[in-house]
Order: sequence, then structure tokens, then C-alpha cells
Amino acid sequence: MAEAAGLFALTNVDDLLLLSMYFGRDAGQPGAGRRIVAGQYLGFGSLLVLIGAIAYGATFLPEGVIAYLGLLPLAIGLKEAWGAWCERRDDDDEDDSEDKHPGHGILRVAIVTFVNGGDDIGAYVPVFARSGAAEIAVYIVVFLLLISVWCVAGRFLASHPAVVRVLDRWGDILESLVLIALGLVILVQGGAFGL
Repeated sequence: MAEAAGLFALTNVDDLLLLSMYFGRDAGQPGAGRRIVAGQYLGFGSLLVLIGAIAYGATFLPEGVIAYLGLLPLAIGLKEAWGAWCERRDDDDEDDSEDKHPGHGILRVAIVTFVNGGDDIGAYVPVFARSGAAEIAVYIVVFLLLISVWCVAGRFLASHPAVVRVLDRWGDILESLVLIALGLVILVQGGAFGL
């Protein structure tokens, strides 16, 4: 169990940052917490299914294709950056009290979580491939329990006054930068486009 917890923590630090940004940006929106948690579980659960399939030899995606999953967070990040730039440019013309952030839906959080885990495939597949069914079950249970810990930690970080101020002022830009960086890291580490 300790190995599973350590593996999860080391490979999901970036998820904690994303979760805190999601919770901070969506604070006060009805049902936002449930959508974020559901998206996190959907995305990570889908990733575990893919990892299990790859570990047992059912390669639904050729290895070279995994790197191109980085295009998804890159595209979402660029779209968010464009929206943030336009919003800040038009900020003088609009009422500051108006809520301009639409919130994070389940599918969006799930996609980012899934794609963010693309780099985890290299860490999890060898572990799953050398483990028996009972050990894999322990890994999965520990991972799923730790997702809830990550969600609570992300929500806690987002509720800290200093973090809230930063996220309120810079959250849209930070989220865009994290997603763009994540996409680039996945593309480069995977060797996409000969990088």
C-alpha cells in the first residue's frame, strides 16, 4: 500500500495544482465541487482502464500515439489563454461584479485528468505488468482513495485566503499556463513531432 501511495503522490502533484485551481475558480458556483470530483474520478478511472489494457497487452493505442495526447491540454490551454486575454482586454468595458468564468464541467475535468495522466502510463504500466491481480486491485483501491484526498487537499488550498486572492486575480492565466506547459511536456517527453 505504501508503494501505491508513493507512486500516486509522485505522479499526481500536477493534478493537485489543477484541482486547487478548479476549486478556486469555481468557488461559489452551485454543484461545482461535485462536477470537479466526478470529472477527476471519470478521467482517472478511464486512465486506469487504458493502463490495465496496455499492461495486459491489449494495446488500443500504439505507443507513439500517446505523446500526441499532449495536444489536448495544449489546445485547451491556448483556448483558455485567448479567452483570458480577451476578458482582460475588455475588462474596462464591463462590470467587475459580473461572473465571467463559466465553471469546469465534468467532461472537461475528466479530459484534462486523462490526458494529464498520459505521462503516468510509463510509470504505471510496468508496475501493473509485474503485479498479480490482487496487487493490481490494491493499487487501484489506493489510487481511488487518494483521489478523494487530492480533491480535499485541492479544495483546502483553494480556500486559503492568499491562494484565493491569487486565483481570483490570476487563476485564468495560471490555468492556461499549466495546461499549455502540461501539453508541451507530454509532447516532448513522448517524442511527438521528433521533439
